[in-house]
Amino acid sequence: MALPGLAISTAQGQLTGQGLEGFYHAGRRVLSRCQVRVAGREPLPVQARATAADRARFVAVVRVSPGPSPDPDVVVERSRHADGTERITLRSAAPRPLRLPVEVALGSDLADLGAIASGRAGPEMSASVHDSGLRWSGASGGASVTADPPPSDALASAGLLRWEFELPPGGTAGLELRVRLDGAAPVRAAGRASTSPLASARATGDHPALQPLLHTSIDDLRSLLLRDPAHPTDTHLAAGVPWRCGLAPADALAAARMALPLGTGLAAGTLRTLARTQRRGKTGTLEGRSGMIAGPRRDAGAHLPPGCTGTEATLLFPVLLAEAFRWGLSRQETEDLLPTAERCLGWMRATVGEGTYLHDPQPGGPARCETQAHAHRAAVLGADLLDAFDRPGATALRQWARDLRTAFRREFWIEDRGGGRPAAARAADGRLLPYLGATAVHLLDTGLLGGGELAPGLLDSVQTEQLARLLGGPAMDSGWGLRGLGAREAGYNPFGHRTGAVRVHETAVAVAGLAAAGYEKEAGSLLRGLLTASETFGHRLPEMFAGEQRSEGSAPLPHPAACRPAATAAAAGLLLLSVLVGVRPDAPAGTVTLRPMRSVPVGEIGLTGLRIAGAPFSVRVSRLGLAMVEEAADGLQLGS
Repeated sequence: MALPGLAISTAQGQLTGQGLEGFYHAGRRVLSRCQVRVAGREPLPVQARATAADRARFVAVVRVSPGPSPDPDVVVERSRHADGTERITLRSAAPRPLRLPVEVALGSDLADLGAIASGRAGPEMSASVHDSGLRWSGASGGASVTADPPPSDALASAGLLRWEFELPPGGTAGLELRVRLDGAAPVRAAGRASTSPLASARATGDHPALQPLLHTSIDDLRSLLLRDPAHPTDTHLAAGVPWRCGLAPADALAAARMALPLGTGLAAGTLRTLARTQRRGKTGTLEGRSGMIAGPRRDAGAHLPPGCTGTEATLLFPVLLAEAFRWGLSRQETEDLLPTAERCLGWMRATVGEGTYLHDPQPGGPARCETQAHAHRAAVLGADLLDAFDRPGATALRQWARDLRTAFRREFWIEDRGGGRPAAARAADGRLLPYLGATAVHLLDTGLLGGGELAPGLLDSVQTEQLARLLGGPAMDSGWGLRGLGAREAGYNPFGHRTGAVRVHETAVAVAGLAAAGYEKEAGSLLRGLLTASETFGHRLPEMFAGEQRSEGSAPLPHPAACRPAATAAAAGLLLLSVLVGVRPDAPAGTVTLRPMRSVPVGEIGLTGLRIAGAPFSVRVSRLGLAMVEEAADGLQLGS
């Protein structure tokens, strides 16, 4: 993929029109069928490999020579690119000249991805001969395929293009197909431009998964980048392929936050794009949602009603702005976005009203554990940001955050014989939901303040220690990552979106939070499990996978509904590596603090090509857990 372009096929390489197979542009299937036959035979596939996030290579063979030998004598290579081009190359290994007829059968239904996913795609459309290929048209538009060289024969009724190639011994021949949607310009992927907002960082070290994970994560993030059509200099991330190829505000903000070590450009573009979507109006209008950033509802499992991702996005906005400022977002860019952040914080305080907790915005909505964590972090980091720009309101935010901490530690904690646990949510009538899920990890994600210091959390030290013990226990740690719901909880399902599957984003947040709190044993176990899982998935971690317990010789089971790649999962790879070296910048103060994992769970690691204050930053952590800065901006000082 290189959004808005996307190509989906099996490892066979043929596009058959079955399931999701096809070339897509902006969520519409431009070409559903592209089947190659050589000398009347379908080539036998021998290898399929993604050579980059936006291209794949398929190799197949054909035996055309008479005789008893089983050896193939023609190699068929298909190089497919997400921009809608495919190069088909024939290489002869025969000892005599070959005359090879080649046929490509094409079809298009111009179906929307959502219709295909729900089984509502219609039949293929009738084709017409067009230029040097075929064209399809209907009520929803048109599409065409052009070929170079032009085919010797084109049959519109059968959707067939034919060539005949002469190959000498050892000779090659080829053709190129170009797929286009009517009215769409050639795909120019935002992440492939020279102005990509993501730096090209590299990793070295003892663990073999470090560099391929970082490389794949950056490659996938670049391929998920989209431009704001009205403001093409601003880019943001699509949520994931193939199901969510558009903007999901909470996911875009969370992924941009984890990607801050690659520069602040993505954060700035995401913030500006979402600032333009913020609801405006006087306090109390728009159902009390003035200042909110809209977002869809998200399934929360069997225990809670769907959650509003708009709440999460609204609380993440000031957090990302505050942390981007620490990583080097310019003072002017930060100040331009500050009014939007202030409106987000104003919405939060207006929604809380005279109470203490932030409930779901619908009447009678619960107060979720993770929502309180997001709100508390937004208040503390928001206050820090307001002070940095001499804006009013910081004192009131800090006072509410203190009140929330006091109440949460007393009223959100469930005591039991095992040492207690945080409640998953608090109903409007005060009733607590006692189940343990991965959303509790957000209690450990407190956010970055000045001087490399982390913000205070909602839990006290004893409660934090107990949560760390629970997250590191076998009910939550599957051996591959953190389950969405504890294995002993009612309703546990290893394939459940929110009831047992390993969600990569939350596992990475748990690793970061546990390491920051000093629980490196538990953090290291989750980290090593996720790194091993990434190797199984070819270093392209999916959004989620089954929470089955790891055992000798086992492998993590893919989830059939998971996006792969997904913005948050790809960015989670960056967060994991950042945690290992513990980079905490304060660009306005001209300092950077290093807090590496002293237990060095993966041995030595080096990261080069990171960005702090727009300048390259490189760091290495030895096998003894000692961090050394190898490259930094002039004037950047090492904090204590």
